[in-house]
Amino acid sequence: MSSPDEARPPFPPFDAETAAKKVRAAENAWNTRDPEKVSLAYTSDTVWRNRSEWVRGREEVVAFLTRKWERELDYALRKSLWAFAGNRIAVRFQYECRDADGQWWRCYGNENWEFAENGLMQRREASINDLRITEDERRIVGARAEGDESDIPV
Repeated sequence: MSSPDEARPPFPPFDAETAAKKVRAAENAWNTRDPEKVSLAYTSDTVWRNRSEWVRGREEVVAFLTRKWERELDYALRKSLWAFAGNRIAVRFQYECRDADGQWWRCYGNENWEFAENGLMQRREASINDLRITEDERRIVGARAEGDESDIPV
């Protein structure tokens, strides 16, 4: 596993190619549903706003993601690059999951990311809306297949 302070290329300032790589790397990591692994992409003093919750530092990221994936079962995510400039990237995303009662959800959102010079994310702000769906309305199943460059479903 990577060192907690290891640099994580690509580094800012971003261009279209490097911003897209950051987005795909984040999608792939989150689809592992491994809080420890995911947390290594963030600075040790990272600050998040996720919906109405504030998360500060890697330890809180791990705790937050552990709780998230304990209640969001069969979680599958797709992210899409929206915009980039300097050390910032904006993405839109969708994920689907079910709760412990078997209710399926599609969650739509936007994230704003800010990166440190070493390529680790120092700030993440996420706004998310939830939509109840039935199992037969699912569009996102599992991690993205190798070579799949499609945009998120609409």
